[in-house]
Amino acid sequence: MTRPFLSSVSAVALGILLLPVGSPARAPQAQAPPAFAATIAALSETGGYFDTDNLISNERSYLHVVPDLRALSPQAGRNGVYVGVGPDQSFSYIAHLRPSLAILIDIRRDNLLLHLLFKALFAASRTRVEYLALLTGRALPSAGGWEKQSIDAIVNHIDAAKPIGEDAVRALRDRLTALVASFGVPLTGGERQTIDRFHRRFIQAGLSLQFNTTGRAPQYGYPTYRDLLLEVDRTGTQRSFMVSEGDFQFVKDLQSRDGLIPVVGDLGGATALSSVAKYLAAAGLEVTAFYTSNVEFYLFRDGSFARFVANLSRLPRQPNSVIVRSVFPAGGAGAAAVAGYNSASLTQPIQALVEGYAKGRFRQYWELTR
Repeated sequence: MTRPFLSSVSAVALGILLLPVGSPARAPQAQAPPAFAATIAALSETGGYFDTDNLISNERSYLHVVPDLRALSPQAGRNGVYVGVGPDQSFSYIAHLRPSLAILIDIRRDNLLLHLLFKALFAASRTRVEYLALLTGRALPSAGGWEKQSIDAIVNHIDAAKPIGEDAVRALRDRLTALVASFGVPLTGGERQTIDRFHRRFIQAGLSLQFNTTGRAPQYGYPTYRDLLLEVDRTGTQRSFMVSEGDFQFVKDLQSRDGLIPVVGDLGGATALSSVAKYLAAAGLEVTAFYTSNVEFYLFRDGSFARFVANLSRLPRQPNSVIVRSVFPAGGAGAAAVAGYNSASLTQPIQALVEGYAKGRFRQYWELTR
């Protein structure tokens, strides 16, 4: 049996974060939190607000950077780390990068709650088709052999399957709630209700679910969850983490070893990324890829981009490590845009960003997106 990631690799790093400098060693408490929950608490800061549900991505172009990540996969597998924001588009990046550890950091605590739901679904599912059936509250297929089926066939099954009844939904929710509780992350009653609400949104909308902004209907060009599962890279090859059973199983295994850690934090904040940097350094791990979505746009708007670059510079990183960013037309996607897509996805070497900023470059958002 594979040992949990946090107990075997990063206990020293966690101890450095939890024990103040100069403090005497203390006997472990009888009800010490699991390492997974303790790591989340040690790395997280107070959450902030953003006006989206962010249950799924609105970036149709998200897989266009997959060839860049696959090229980095050999070095990532040694001691590499994926850092990213947002919901489950990161699972596809993780599947192709194959890092040793993934840290998902987002200013919204709701994002952590969503990832606890995803973690429970991975624990409850043996295969891709089971995962999607449980996520969307659809009946499981009666026959086996789905491990070898195409993503198109799996999507067609989920679309054709009838939603399970309310009694079955309640039983499923009870099962997943128990799994979430087993992770040891302290949750309020309201937070448990939020996780229930998130899951019921997936069940209600099925694969037609879209990204939503508070007070507005989904915007033109926003993909459905179905679109994201079937999406392709620039060569026309399907690349989501659901395309192959092997990619799904890699993410499932990382989840089972507590190697995918959701953290609450502001990329331009004072503590979360700084704590992540210390944690990785103590564990001998280095960042291979950092997915920022279009958060840098908001960091510029709020005047905190300089703090983000300072935080980024502190992260231990591997040679050729990259920033992965998404750009929307209002942000100056320009020549990077691809016909038929509402966004452009780009990579940039982290070293180029850090050194360029130190030399006076990248003082405006559009300079990042040319």
